[in-house]
Amino acid sequence: MLSGTGLIGLLLGVIQMVASSSAQGNSSKNVVCYQGTWSVYRPGLGKFGVEDIDPFLCTHLIYAFLGIDETGQLRVIDAYLDLEDNGGRGNIKSFNALKLKNPVLKTLVAVGGWNEGSKRFSLVASDPLKRAKFVDDVVRFLQRHGFDGLDLDWEYPGQRHSLENADQSNYITFLKELKEGLEPFGFLLTAAVGSAQFSAEISYDIPAMVPYLDLINVMAYDLHGPWDQVVGINAPLYAAESDASDATGRQQQLNVDAIVKYWLQAGAPPEKLIVGVPFYGRTFTLTTAEGNQPGSPHIGRGIAGKYSREPGVLGYNELCELMQQEEWTKKWEPAQQVPYAFRQRQWVGYEDPRSLSLKAQYVMDHDLGGIMVWSLESDDFQGTCGQQSYPLLHEINRVLFGGDTPTGLTPESSKDKPSEGFSCPADAPEGYVRDPDNCSKFYYCSGGTTNNFDCPSGLNFDLNTNRCNYSGSVKC
Repeated sequence: MLSGTGLIGLLLGVIQMVASSSAQGNSSKNVVCYQGTWSVYRPGLGKFGVEDIDPFLCTHLIYAFLGIDETGQLRVIDAYLDLEDNGGRGNIKSFNALKLKNPVLKTLVAVGGWNEGSKRFSLVASDPLKRAKFVDDVVRFLQRHGFDGLDLDWEYPGQRHSLENADQSNYITFLKELKEGLEPFGFLLTAAVGSAQFSAEISYDIPAMVPYLDLINVMAYDLHGPWDQVVGINAPLYAAESDASDATGRQQQLNVDAIVKYWLQAGAPPEKLIVGVPFYGRTFTLTTAEGNQPGSPHIGRGIAGKYSREPGVLGYNELCELMQQEEWTKKWEPAQQVPYAFRQRQWVGYEDPRSLSLKAQYVMDHDLGGIMVWSLESDDFQGTCGQQSYPLLHEINRVLFGGDTPTGLTPESSKDKPSEGFSCPADAPEGYVRDPDNCSKFYYCSGGTTNNFDCPSGLNFDLNTNRCNYSGSVKC
């Protein structure tokens, strides 16, 4: 296989047309997958690096996270891991090289996250010079490293700090200027956003933000957790029967169905709305072992996973391993359409293939843009629980696409293949060549080596742009 940032940049051009044309029918559903890059430092079978990513199971891969300084400068948080400078591991280069295996994959870098906080975003968004600095830094970073776009993960405008009064309007200005800076280069702009109405209406002017975002990744999880007085499930699809008795109305908002309906009614186009799902559960320590129904009292966070090592959180891979080693009681909550499990005084509300199948079908039934996953390293990526690797992600793809992968491409189809009679001359300049007999096939010539690629179904290779394009737009 070819390597190097130069080829990554060229291959980026091949897929940019596909990147700019999201959402026309089932084939354009999106599966947006975050990787928490710190998972490479996890112990044992939980260690997750770029080499563990299957690039055929997602339409978009998001590298999480970079930071933002109060000056507007983009900040690399783990330079040793991310970059090649000074003997670094070059993780970003390896991440974007996944597009050499799957030429229609899109890669983005996320800036922010919960730990990055809100204040620095607020300070930058309020200052025209700092916004301009950030936009310039982002464009240069994407160009240098071969990403397809930026995912803005400000958690959350108007919340979590004392300088929040103008955040909602400044957020729109921030998005507008980011879009103006990214669009000339064909870069995508997406955002991870808060979900429930009582929170989202503080942070977002939804109709105003829509024109600037290619995808809106709604974080429809962490709807219940140890911060609540009673145990609840992380991401219920529908409301619990008991939610109707809440006089404040907040509990009725804490489910995927209510979240989606709010965002749609507030002005989000369904084709841009991506429903976030968790590949982890929230754990509690019950007050008594007998009080194990949803809504039972608890005394705080439950056990930590042996890989993620955060009390109150269990990745699906950690939980399914525990269930092989220990006797857990598994239950299905029929109103909320999600599972939960308990063992003695430990309790967890989580996702499994059945619940994610229902969420993916909900996306299909409501013509939404797709599913967002937080995050890859919490699926059973090793396949250690007696199933195939990535059982959760495979189930999402099965429902959204009727198959195991979004495009029909597989690892086998991406390998160097015979050039079927065509070969690059030894003195051919480095670059792309279209097959003389088949407009959907193209080659990359480098030093006399012929590397063979196929455009996705319905697309032909456009000699004017060096990209796969709709067949009707290509002179063949």
